[in-house]
Amino acid sequence: MNRKNLLLLGFIFLKIAVHYFLINPEYQLHRDEYLHLDQAYHLAWGYVSVPPATSWVSYLIHLMGGGVFWVQFFPALFGALTLLVVWKTIEALGGQLFALVLGAVSILCSVLLRINMLYQPNSLDVLLWTTLYFTLVRYIKSENPKWLYAAAVAFALGFLNKYNIAFLMVGLLPALLLTPHRKILTNKHLYLAIGLAFLLILPNLLWQYTHNFPVIHHMNELARTQLVNVQRADFLKEQLLFFIGSVFVILAAFVSFFVHRPFSKYQVFFWAYVFTLATYIYLQAKSYYAIGLYPVLIAFGSVYLERLLQAGWLRYLRPLALIFPVLILARIFTLIFPIVSPAEIVRHSAQYEALGLLRWEDGKNHDLPQDFADMRGWKELAQKVDSASALVRGKGHTFILTDNYGQAGAINFYSKNKNLRAVSLNADYIGWFDLSTKINNLILIQEAGDTDKGREREKPFFERIRLIGEVEDPYAREKGTRIYLLENAKVDVNKILAQDISDRTNGMD
Repeated sequence: MNRKNLLLLGFIFLKIAVHYFLINPEYQLHRDEYLHLDQAYHLAWGYVSVPPATSWVSYLIHLMGGGVFWVQFFPALFGALTLLVVWKTIEALGGQLFALVLGAVSILCSVLLRINMLYQPNSLDVLLWTTLYFTLVRYIKSENPKWLYAAAVAFALGFLNKYNIAFLMVGLLPALLLTPHRKILTNKHLYLAIGLAFLLILPNLLWQYTHNFPVIHHMNELARTQLVNVQRADFLKEQLLFFIGSVFVILAAFVSFFVHRPFSKYQVFFWAYVFTLATYIYLQAKSYYAIGLYPVLIAFGSVYLERLLQAGWLRYLRPLALIFPVLILARIFTLIFPIVSPAEIVRHSAQYEALGLLRWEDGKNHDLPQDFADMRGWKELAQKVDSASALVRGKGHTFILTDNYGQAGAINFYSKNKNLRAVSLNADYIGWFDLSTKINNLILIQEAGDTDKGREREKPFFERIRLIGEVEDPYAREKGTRIYLLENAKVDVNKILAQDISDRTNGMD
């Protein structure tokens, strides 16, 4: 095995292995991860929250035992594959050893380390953006139509993973029209490739159609509750922070498209970046949606810098170029990963606030970064739900209803009573209710913001209502969430829940 391949394997191993040391044991899984893991039990061609690809990975995790090791493995694997595709892009552009190592270090010491920390669609999203751009590089270089079909498969898989990849095409189309590559529009293989992509995504489109396009409701809800708090200035600032250690590599890529003659035919990537980023800015999108734009730019920048730093005194800058991303990452390492305890974060909150890490989706600053707060309190919640279920064991069927998807998924993941499955009128769980058995008792989970602490709404329906406890973790986003036990139903609770589901579903239309 040659030196290049040994280095590549080393980077891949390091990329996967490091993710098992990024999370302090004081933290648990993230609220989104629980939802995605529960999709393994409800396989379908679509969901309210995401397209179906995540459920396929969740099913693999389920087959492997469903442990935290495998939950962490797959996003780390997708990150390692992103590094591999960047490596192959550099090779396709004629890059040698320095360019390959610079590209690998730039990917390794970037926001992707944070993205690949959690089991969410984002890791696969970035991988498939990078893969699609790689196929475009190969097509421009060879004009072999097989790369158009490869691009179609990459786009289809990306679409089935996260609809965000549609914005890649929104930026790419005007970029093609602006460059000589517009001639691709006369290539019959392009339209055959589009047909292939359409066939691959058709099952999901049909699912959306038969379910009245819940993606539209989801996007409207996202815009109303989260995107409205996005500041365009913050969006642009965070673009710099994502690859802060390798921003010079990305800037080199932009320059190379216009001054390095072999790369002039790749200017389409510059314009695709401009158009896609402008679209995100206009829509006030979340900053991380654009992360998939950067890995291919790192490939171009690495190759250009390799050629730029090869003569005279400039070659002495090569070690600095490799060390700089590592030094920057080391400087902010404990700030961007949940490595230190929550109490330590609170003690040094000024550092986190300066980087905007304490700002949540509500536009306000809190004690912990939102992702970190979303990784606390779940075991405590599940334990108290188990205590509630033990009180009515053998006293008829008990149903668990939660306020949000994180609560339901966490209970299902950590509860020792696997015969009970929590659900919610939130996100995908609204379609997973099993009302085939008469409900005698109800375990009700209510967020801290709920004002009906005496459960006046439910009192007429049950003989007894008890407050079992609440989440006491001071650093959890779920702090104050209450667990109620509603015993001995006096009415048909199944019918009431069915009506609630109907009302909520109709509200999505």
